Amino acid sequence: MGTFIHIQIDKSKCAGVQECGQCINVCPVNIFRAENNSVAIVEENEDECTLCERCLEECGPNAIRIVKLYE
Repeated sequence: MGTFIHIQIDKSKCAGVQECGQCINVCPVNIFRAENNSVAIVEENEDECTLCERCLEECGPNAIRIVKLYE
């Protein structure tokens, strides 16, 4: 988990890499990767998140959640 940002993937709402995988393609800082037809988080990149929300726009409703660990 990152120090400033934690990204969660709801596997029940994520369509997977073959069906979608758009979060991998649109993320400018490579937070997502393919892992056995599932999307996984590259934990060492979580704090690089720019909060652009491209992944939220491309993926299914509530499939990805970005949690700020700061105020």
